[in-house]
Amino acid sequence: MRIGIPKEIKNHEYRVGLTPASAHEFIANGHQVFVETHAGEGIDFSDDDYRAAGVEVLETADDVFKQSEMIVKVKEPQAIERARLKSHHTLFTYLHLAPDIEQAHGLIKSGAVCIAYETVTNDKGGLPLLAPMSAVAGRMSIQAGAHSLEKSQGGRAVLIGGVPGVKPAKVVIIGGGVVGENAAEMAVGMGAEVIILDRSISVLRRLSKRFYNSIKTIYSTASALADHISEADLVIGAVLLPGAAAPKLLTRELIATMKKGAVIVDVAIDQGGCAETSRPTTHAEPTYIVDGIVHYCVANMPGAVARTSTIALNNATLPYAIALANKGIKQALQDDKHLLRGLNVCRGHITCEDVSTALNLPYVPAESVIEEL
Repeated sequence: MRIGIPKEIKNHEYRVGLTPASAHEFIANGHQVFVETHAGEGIDFSDDDYRAAGVEVLETADDVFKQSEMIVKVKEPQAIERARLKSHHTLFTYLHLAPDIEQAHGLIKSGAVCIAYETVTNDKGGLPLLAPMSAVAGRMSIQAGAHSLEKSQGGRAVLIGGVPGVKPAKVVIIGGGVVGENAAEMAVGMGAEVIILDRSISVLRRLSKRFYNSIKTIYSTASALADHISEADLVIGAVLLPGAAAPKLLTRELIATMKKGAVIVDVAIDQGGCAETSRPTTHAEPTYIVDGIVHYCVANMPGAVARTSTIALNNATLPYAIALANKGIKQALQDDKHLLRGLNVCRGHITCEDVSTALNLPYVPAESVIEEL
């Protein structure tokens, strides 16, 4: 199979779909790999590194798409990239379609096979290709929140960990999954007062056991959420409904009760955000203020630590990508029900039920569509 790696073009996105080492694995399995020139240079993977791995370096993204059958990316394809997709292509990347009907229409029109990292599952009910970036985003959320709390950023002028004689910041984390757990780890390490709200008793029990008395775990009800949000210095939105739009748990009315200069880091922004006042931002302009509350809503948070993120992502995605190349798309999807869950768009059809519901578009089961491949 011919594998293509275009350079990411989203604002301040330096990650790359395949590292030279990962690309070499495809070549060792008998495949060809093409990379757009300078695709990895932002994180110190040079064109010569790719050439040394056996990859052919091409001058433009157009060249990469024309030469390739499978496109391996990181972020959702931008409009110009969607225009390059054809029916013979398979796209393997993050899509986050639930809040993005324009992208969905573009992928439907392309006729391509589009597999989303974020909806691939495993036997434990987890999301193995989303988890590494969720871990990065969770850890970064505290780092970003601490900076946003500084007075120069519009924040409350509060130090996360306080100092002797001065109480620390109160950090409220909504959701105890991978993002929430990693956020808690960083916040605890910085000395914050940490509250985690979740609706799963098993999740709360696991977190309580892990962190012992370093955090407080609270069963999430509307009343509990209202009580803790109003007292928070920093709120981390770590809510996830796989493939679906994030629920708007932080209403305008609730946000209006927060202290002036408090910060919301909405990690759920890729899926539309869990605050009614959230809108996507970039690393170039990561924050804005609504009613005195600082909002950090960067849609590609891990892109700020792109080298770490790229290597962590490749560690997770590589076995699936190799399977797609070695077996062929149809056979790989038929052989692995969890990989099949990643199929969001195929031959002009929405094949992820949560996406179809979120966008009010017709749904066709993936099992029936792959028979056409």
